[in-house]
Amino acid sequence: MSLFVKKLGIDLGTANTLVFLPGKGIIMNEPSVVAVSELDNRILAIGNDAKDMVGRTPESIIAYRPMKDGVIADYRVTEAMLRYFIGKATGKWNLWKPDVMISVPAGVTSTERRAVVEAALKAGARNAYVVKEPILAAIGAGVPIHESRGHMIVDIGGGTTDVAVISLGGIVACTSVKCAGNKIDAAITDYIKKTFNLGIGDKTAENIKIQIGSAVALDEEFTMTIKGRDFIQGLPRTADVSTNEIVRAIDKELRQMIKAIKDVLQETPPELAADIIDAGITMTGGSSQLRGFPELVFRKTGVKAHLAEDALYCVVKGTGIALEHLDTYKKTIISKR
Repeated sequence: MSLFVKKLGIDLGTANTLVFLPGKGIIMNEPSVVAVSELDNRILAIGNDAKDMVGRTPESIIAYRPMKDGVIADYRVTEAMLRYFIGKATGKWNLWKPDVMISVPAGVTSTERRAVVEAALKAGARNAYVVKEPILAAIGAGVPIHESRGHMIVDIGGGTTDVAVISLGGIVACTSVKCAGNKIDAAITDYIKKTFNLGIGDKTAENIKIQIGSAVALDEEFTMTIKGRDFIQGLPRTADVSTNEIVRAIDKELRQMIKAIKDVLQETPPELAADIIDAGITMTGGSSQLRGFPELVFRKTGVKAHLAEDALYCVVKGTGIALEHLDTYKKTIISKR
């Protein structure tokens, strides 16, 4: 690591935290998980090391996610997590405290925003800037946000789905719903419990979503063998599950996300709506990579949708670009204190 880390971009997500170093790119991508020992309230592990403990810990160790639905649920733990990420990124010999830019969901309140800024300053940032996720996602996806044209961004992460129409560098209409990747995983877990009487963990649910999940029914289905614990006998057992079952299982969650998109389209001024029909909807965030999601959006709204390149990294790339051109993005950035 260099001695001159002056700027860092952090995408503080419900599921993962990504760190961007201008000039270097994404230097860290770790789960937003902290393992705490219950006995003396000590923080034992953060990030990858803590994620390995989820669902596998003795009673006295709790592995939990301090970011709930994209906002800080536990202040002390979030601060520790930020300190870990900032420290790991800057190295221990760094001479300067870095300027840090952090993403927050579009629907964040001013109190929640201040909590993020203060956690970052306490964790060793010199200045902390917070920017709304849809704006960063747009910048990272290469959308020219300063034009006087409307662009629609749908950013679907682990905890929140942020939908925004951006024009002239600002958000014209937006909504944020607390329904995203985690809720999809939960719906899959529920479905398997009800249908097969089988208990599965979060990791398994996520694997099912990634490997065979889809937003629209497929003619040629994928199937997968899942392993879990039988609820009746209490013994391990396997079962086979196929794509279209998963499509049905997550229907309610998908509908909620589509409703958020429709709500924002309905609030959009007609001139900008015309631009969106021409340019289409840009989808970013890890959960927008669900098979057939853009297709579903098109079917339900009539507007073309496309997946941004490197959808998972758009927000954190946006922090990097915004940090390098702070003056250009001054308007959209909510500053230090």
